[in-house]
Amino acid sequence: MRDVSLWGALLGVEKTVIERIEFDEDADVVVAHVRPTSRQRSRCGVCGRRCAGYDLGAGRRTWRALDLGTVRSVLEADAPRVTCREHGVVVAAVPWARHDAGHTYAFDETVAWLATQSSKSTVTQLMRIAWRTVGSIITRVWADVDAQHDRLAGLRRIGIDEISYKRGFKFLMVVVDHDTRRLVWAAPGRTSATVREFFNLLGEERCAQITHVSADGADFIDTIVAQTCPNAVRVADPFHVVKWATDALDEVRRGAWNDAPALARKEPRRGRGRPRSDALPRPGSERARALKGAQGCPVLVVEEPGGAPRGAITQAG
Repeated sequence: MRDVSLWGALLGVEKTVIERIEFDEDADVVVAHVRPTSRQRSRCGVCGRRCAGYDLGAGRRTWRALDLGTVRSVLEADAPRVTCREHGVVVAAVPWARHDAGHTYAFDETVAWLATQSSKSTVTQLMRIAWRTVGSIITRVWADVDAQHDRLAGLRRIGIDEISYKRGFKFLMVVVDHDTRRLVWAAPGRTSATVREFFNLLGEERCAQITHVSADGADFIDTIVAQTCPNAVRVADPFHVVKWATDALDEVRRGAWNDAPALARKEPRRGRGRPRSDALPRPGSERARALKGAQGCPVLVVEEPGGAPRGAITQAG
């Protein structure tokens, strides 16, 4: 493998001419002087169309690349401006980085993947960037992914719920695809307007294809689902089913416990020692003794579409 090809592979760049490589000993940085290939020059940084040149811009600039072991590396190149019929005067596109980004494609994608697999401190310390920079990178990467893939295509069975953050003071309404087990949509808030925003984005034709919708007991979700998804079956999620059944069971248990002592007090008292064989039964006392400390919940088995059980909540107490 030639040196140029080797450096291209190490830096993770394509359609790029590597002019020379330098090592800045003072800054401990590898600097790769590069330029786009002839076919990639003079293109709009937004739409990628070929455009007429405008000027040389602000001169040479740098882009952060993936570290080479323990040494940081950057790409350095000219940043001329072009005139686009649609977007006006913009900085010309480069094949190694997104428009208005200070990092290469390989660097952005690595950071975005690490953000989904590791903690905040791990990402910032390993990649040597600030957490705010991580957020900007995720926004750029997700914009590209969202433009190439239709997350709302083929939805049939969905789940709607909210999650809290900022110690429970803020909420996100999330929608998941039960078939793929993936998050397909999320937005701040937990009101009817937030839920209706999702179904408006889904569209009337796709709403008609929804067959099942699982959610909690919020009335506004039921109302919106009934209006927008006429063919969907409303399903309660397992967590709330168990919660409602357990609450109902506790209410019955408390009522029975309150009645048992009153019934026991009406029964004749027994003397000291072992009761006689012909002593009258005391059902109230026996009932109170049996209910003391009793706790339990109903049995619930959740099955996958194929029929295999995924988990079970069994009786306790």
